[in-house]
This record gives sequence, C-alpha cells and structure tokens, in this order.
Amino acid sequence: MNVRTIGSKTTVTIMPGEYYVSRKDDIVIGTILGSCVSACLYDPVSRIVGMNHFLLSGRQNNPVDGVWQSEAGRYGVHSMEIIVNGMLKLGANRGTLRAKAFGGASVLPVTNRASAFASVGEMNARFVLQFLRTEGIRLISSDLGGCEGRAIRFHSDDFSVYQRKIKRVVMPDLATREEQYWRREAEKRYTEPEIWNVRKVRSEE
Repeated sequence: MNVRTIGSKTTVTIMPGEYYVSRKDDIVIGTILGSCVSACLYDPVSRIVGMNHFLLSGRQNNPVDGVWQSEAGRYGVHSMEIIVNGMLKLGANRGTLRAKAFGGASVLPVTNRASAFASVGEMNARFVLQFLRTEGIRLISSDLGGCEGRAIRFHSDDFSVYQRKIKRVVMPDLATREEQYWRREAEKRYTEPEIWNVRKVRSEE
C-alpha cells in the first residue's frame, strides 16, 4: 500500500489483497485491476468510504456449484466483510451503504488450478454482485468483465469513480502479476486452511 499526501489531498494506492477505509473528505483511493475486482463502498450520510482489491483464491470447485459454496467464495466473503466491518467501526451505517464495482476482466490464462473456473475474472464479478445483493447493499454503478484492465480512482469528496481502460500491450504484465498473486494465495490456503491471508487493515480516522 502506498500513501502520499500532496497539499490537502491524500492519495492511497492499494494492491491485491489490500483495502482502505476513511472518513476524510480529501482521500483518493486508487488501484489497477485485471481479473481482480474492487468494491468502492460509501455511506452518503456519515461520508465514510472504503475500497478493496481482491482476487478469489482457493481450491478447485465444481463449476455447477454456486460461488458461495466454493473455497474461493468463502475467501471473497471474508474480503468483503472485512471492509464493511472496517467502515462500520468508523461509524458507517450498513443500511445506508452504497457500492460501485469494477474489474473482473478475462486476463488470466487458463491453468490446471484455474481450470475449474470458466474465467477467474467472471467468477470475481459474479461474486461481488451476489454478495452485494445478498447483503442488501445498493449497487449504484458497475463496470465488470470484458477483456481490458482498468485503472480506477475513488474520490471521497463526491463518491465519484474515475476509470481508465488499460492498453492491451500492458495486459500480459498485469495478467502475470495477478496469476502470481493467485498462485501464492492458493498455495497458502492449501497449507493454512484457517488463514484468510488478507493483508493488514488500514484505516484513516
């Protein structure tokens, strides 16, 4: 995670497995997404915001099962709950939470470990939509799927999200980075099944 302050504006860049929550009005949270998904959450009443960056990781699952029944789905549930709980601790109200979701592109090559999934990006996108619907968090806007990566910046002052599509010449490097992260997290899960491997909580009071 990289945090920079220029004047009154603080810019936070998060990486796969990280998240950030804040109740300040001058925060910009950014990241680069390929197959990963980011949920940009905010409470317009308390003005608390949060964003995560996750890539579902876990053992193979039967493709006919729902994503919630999979090992990967349980990892995703934890990734989403940890950001929601972080926001609630700062004073957000679950009933007024709103969301914008991005990512889930098809950039990862099919591997033996990923062969149970039609598309890692597609599974990430399906998961975040299902989670928000089940938890009753209203989805305001989204841009999910496709074959292009995304660079996004979430502004806390007006809850806007600015998106830039990533040129295809950059995609191989992004796919390699995400596949390395996916394999590393999956291998940890095989040997440490009770550890979710989500990086430390970072919040701004």
